[in-house]
Amino acid sequence: MSVRTPDPESGWLSDDELERMRRRVPMLYVEAIPVRLDATGRLEQLGMLLRADGATGIMARTFVSGRVQYGETVRSALLRHLEKDLGTVAFPQLPATLTPFTIAEYGPMPWDGLYDPRQHAVALVYIVPVQGDCNPRQDALELTWLTAEEALDPDLLDELEGGRGAVLRSAIGHLGAWP
Repeated sequence: MSVRTPDPESGWLSDDELERMRRRVPMLYVEAIPVRLDATGRLEQLGMLLRADGATGIMARTFVSGRVQYGETVRSALLRHLEKDLGTVAFPQLPATLTPFTIAEYGPMPWDGLYDPRQHAVALVYIVPVQGDCNPRQDALELTWLTAEEALDPDLLDELEGGRGAVLRSAIGHLGAWP
């Protein structure tokens, strides 16, 4: 599985240039786990995307994810990928400071269980409350809302691409939402 969010309007590297860069330089990504919170700020649900890998057709659960483009701020990249994957009326609530809840490092050889066969990628991972309607777009087929208990199902954790099950478990702990 891979950290994958194709962007036909990326405007910064051709497919061949990107492939060459992936073999030489770690790529910076942002990832977001959309959440719904109650009025007191407690977790109600986490959103998981369902995507099909373009090369293999394999379906997998994943997070909102994508590269940070050259000259783009992390905040702009995060907002761009949230809109691209969740739609224009998701109304994400970004914090004033963009300190990620964790950093995930994916490698072409699995380390710490995180894996991307194409590249060495470093992802700044955010938990992002959303208040609007989420309508997956582009390569995201659906968004499924899960309680913390549902998200911790071993089968679902195994279904998350690239070892993201470990990141999801960490997010649930960070939110103090262990069932």
